[in-house]
Amino acid sequence: MADYTALVEAGTALVELLRDTLTPEPISNRELIALCSPHENENNQLTVWLYQVEEDTQGVEQGYYQVSRDVQRIRPARYNLRFLVTAHSKAPVQLREADQYRMVGAALQVLKDHPVIDAQYLSGSLKEREARITLTLEKTSMDQLLKIWNNNSKGYKMSFVVLLGNVEIDSRRERRVSRVTGVTIETDQAALGTGEGGRS
Repeated sequence: MADYTALVEAGTALVELLRDTLTPEPISNRELIALCSPHENENNQLTVWLYQVEEDTQGVEQGYYQVSRDVQRIRPARYNLRFLVTAHSKAPVQLREADQYRMVGAALQVLKDHPVIDAQYLSGSLKEREARITLTLEKTSMDQLLKIWNNNSKGYKMSFVVLLGNVEIDSRRERRVSRVTGVTIETDQAALGTGEGGRS
């Protein structure tokens, strides 16, 4: 069962994938890659920030399914999660841009090489469900990036968007159903006639 914790579990899985593949080069320490807003990055060098959740209804079955003999539950909802990945260089000013390009390039390489998050990075309800979380680099215009980024007065930093798909959350809404225990068949004698003896 994928619980409401699926959102943070998906974000954490993405961060753990990046930590394993981007350290010690080009990022020296795992803890410098974090699940947080790019505006509150503190000492982080790469931030992963969930900025949009969108329900995916394409091809998803609706209605209830059988949980047990007498209980049915609404089918899980499936979501697309959009994360903004941003580089924050701590290098001297003259080297800062090049450093950010290296981090972004390495992250793009990793995500392109992993279209599905490896099971080893899943935790909690996603791990129990053996979820198959897909990764897609989403084409995003500069105008869109600036709108996502500029919610305060801080300057824009090198960023890109990654889409996590197939993230499901189970419903807790259930209903009880009664099993058929017997069948009663009634006949209309007038409609059937009176048999052979009733013919003229």
